Amino acid sequence: MSSHFLTQQDPYTLYDLTQWTVSELKHINQQLEGSSPQLVLRWGFEHFGPDIVQATGFGPEGVALMHMIAEIRPETRIFYLDTALLFPETYALRDELVRRLGVRLERVATGLSLEEQTKKYGEALWQSDPDSCCYLRKVTPQREYLGGYRAWITGIRRDQTIFRANAGLVEWDTTNKMVKLNPLAAWTSQQVWDYIHTHNLPYNPLHDKGFPSIGCWPCTRAVKPGEDPRAGRWSGQKKTECGIHLKPDYEI
Repeated sequence: MSSHFLTQQDPYTLYDLTQWTVSELKHINQQLEGSSPQLVLRWGFEHFGPDIVQATGFGPEGVALMHMIAEIRPETRIFYLDTALLFPETYALRDELVRRLGVRLERVATGLSLEEQTKKYGEALWQSDPDSCCYLRKVTPQREYLGGYRAWITGIRRDQTIFRANAGLVEWDTTNKMVKLNPLAAWTSQQVWDYIHTHNLPYNPLHDKGFPSIGCWPCTRAVKPGEDPRAGRWSGQKKTECGIHLKPDYEI
């Protein structure tokens, strides 16, 4: 198994076809712990080349990672889940990132329109059964898309939720059966924002209006002073995750 790291001279065009095991990835994760996000990305590009993609919801973490990727391997595919319920500000940020960074964004969406969803599951499914709505509009399309790759990059951080507290920089994704890279896992929110301001990167203006975490407009509100940063997501529900980083215990 090759475990060396890329140097500045590496062309990023050669990659191996190692079939990674959980134990091997734990060893790699231990080696990478304490490394910069850029080094984690370089490790991923070395081993997976064109078979690795970044997922983004256009949050500050995703923006920071896009900038790093644009500098290291700009041809990398970056995808977003378009639920047809994103804020106008989110779509505007998407367009600005393409213009500013020259990144390659791919839209991933369900074939089920909102009108068809209403007919089949009832009005405002995001209120009556938010888990099912996320499963239909986010989890299923992402699973299908990731099936064509060997690894993916996310912007999750360990201090975001209890479900993410043990996220590795590199780990095995049991749900999607592929390698998962979380280059910013050990970063704090302040580190992410410092990076964005240092590099003068665009971000969603809703963040300046009390929205630290932004998802679909029907399920996101501004947070009040002293509230958890993710309190504005699915407010009034027990739900704290959309499901793309969790193994769902049901199928629709």
